[in-house]
Amino acid sequence: MIKILNNNKHLFFSLLLAIHVLTIASCSKEDSNTTDYDAIEGGTVAIDESAYTSGTAEGTTETGYDEEDILANSTFSKTVAIAFGSAVTVTNPYAGSGVTVTYSGQDVVVNSTISEVEYVLSGTATDGSIKIYSDKKFKLNLNGVSITNADGPAINIQSSKRVFVVLADNTSNSLTDGATYAAAVNGEDQKATFFSEGQLIFSGTGTLNVAGKYKHAICSDDYVRVIGGTINITEAASDGIHTNDAFIADGGTFNIAASSDGIEVEEGFVIINDGLFAINVVDDAITASYEEGDASIDPYVVINGGDFTINTTEGEGIESKSHMTINNGTIYAKTADDALNAGTALYINGGKIFTYSTGNDAIDSNGIITITGGMTIAVGSRSPEGGFDCDGNTFKITGGFALGLGGSTSGPTASVSTVRSVITGGVSANQIVHIEDASGNEVLTFLNPTSFSTMLFASSKMKASTQYNIYVGGSVSDATDFNGIYTAGTYTRGTVAANFTTSNMVTQIGGSVSRM
Repeated sequence: MIKILNNNKHLFFSLLLAIHVLTIASCSKEDSNTTDYDAIEGGTVAIDESAYTSGTAEGTTETGYDEEDILANSTFSKTVAIAFGSAVTVTNPYAGSGVTVTYSGQDVVVNSTISEVEYVLSGTATDGSIKIYSDKKFKLNLNGVSITNADGPAINIQSSKRVFVVLADNTSNSLTDGATYAAAVNGEDQKATFFSEGQLIFSGTGTLNVAGKYKHAICSDDYVRVIGGTINITEAASDGIHTNDAFIADGGTFNIAASSDGIEVEEGFVIINDGLFAINVVDDAITASYEEGDASIDPYVVINGGDFTINTTEGEGIESKSHMTINNGTIYAKTADDALNAGTALYINGGKIFTYSTGNDAIDSNGIITITGGMTIAVGSRSPEGGFDCDGNTFKITGGFALGLGGSTSGPTASVSTVRSVITGGVSANQIVHIEDASGNEVLTFLNPTSFSTMLFASSKMKASTQYNIYVGGSVSDATDFNGIYTAGTYTRGTVAANFTTSNMVTQIGGSVSRM
């Protein structure tokens, strides 16, 4: 079965495992006398997602809230209008009293020493730019403006103060820089189509289209926060959005194509509370990094919500050089390298996550992994790569649903886990795999995206000291699924391939468990 969603953005691979008939005596078909297979084969089983339970969340719920970032908490009572065209038209009531606007051709320079100024940009510059120097925070209203600069940034903010960038309602705005830049004045930084020394805070309901031909598309040497609006980065020679200290999203729509990273924070954190993200890049889609050896930086990633469609051709999906917490959201990530990667700890407390790596582990932590809730699907590459990898460190599961497919898996830590898991082997694609107990209660039904030799499945649906039967084949009617994991519908049984009993917190009847 193949399911295509989100206007063909997601190829939901046909999901399915054919498990080899296992010859382990303790769980072989011949030794089982608790189940009448003839009686149950060919019947139907209801699929119900609602039985999953959650454990106590771990990690952080930080949102990055700062009242200074809320536009309504600031006043901008002075308006300066700059309209581009064959000639630049400037309306500046504050000339001689704090705001100076000069221009040569379509290149505009603003110097301001006063507070509460709003700059309204409109019109079209085919070979122009705007540079702003300001001693105070200000509002930059993009009101249907298009700026192309052949030899530098389209917008260059040489101010360390907050800039409230408002994408005016019902407007489309475009910024394009040159593939090469002229020498900077006094050695000023200018490494993006839209560059700022200070914080950039985007809001509004309009659209901003950015092409970064020289390096980054949008860059702040402080942080970028997006509250609303649509940001389309059509190309970037390096990163789509690049910051020194942080990236925070409270909303907005992002469509990012880049030759390096989609969103990179050099030495800080990423917090995403909401938003729609479609990221197609060469290197990492979202990454929080740090200078090598600088222990004073705590780069981390927190996902509190949002909808993510991620594709990378060489890099990782979402990466944190330290810890990562996923509290909610919907994530689809198909990557060449790890789909999720954390340096010290990965916490999954909720959301729906589908990760697929074509060349490495799907979910990788160099420290611990903790899953307390949500639905997590991890499809890794061939041995020794796998669905879940935490290098033999603690792998704790206390709630939710986890399915890992690949060449191997890290084994859940039985002493700290409260959700039971099973590790099996077997390879075959394009069939339905179904697990239910002897009474016909379903715990897993899915389709297999690729051949693999190891499956890890953990679910709060699985009970202690209970026999479970593994079926291959069959069919599902009235189906609802998340990337091939059926969350509702009716399953018509196929053939019993194996069975196991949950005598321990972790049951292994096949597959490969990787350890340090």
